[in-house]
Amino acid sequence: MRFEDDLDSPLFMISIAAELAGMHPQTLRVYERRGLVRPQRSAKNTRRYSRRDVERLRRIQELTDMGLNLAGVERVLAMEGQLAAMAREVEGLRARLSETMDDMRRAVAQAERGQRFELVPLRSAALVPLPRRRRGR
Repeated sequence: MRFEDDLDSPLFMISIAAELAGMHPQTLRVYERRGLVRPQRSAKNTRRYSRRDVERLRRIQELTDMGLNLAGVERVLAMEGQLAAMAREVEGLRARLSETMDDMRRAVAQAERGQRFELVPLRSAALVPLPRRRRGR
């Protein structure tokens, strides 16, 4: 992976990150106090923002431009995080389902090879109910 492709590398000082996000550096400090963004710190304790942080700052700016206050922004970002986590979970479940389906197909194929006759799927519409015999007749 190239360094430029790493979204989480701390690259930007606060003034550069603020300029890239289109806001004042003091606004970034407020957002950090609110927990909306968590820049990494250098050895000298200066804030360093990553590309992902700048993207998040732009998203915050977009939401506030829509009229949301910071409490609303916090809630939207939390819900977007939950949605992303659920999407990753769904993808994992789809992968597991695909693996299970492949396993089942292999098991059916193996069962068919082990039988003298082929297995024939039986549809419920093909069943014809037989009349019940009465006792004593």
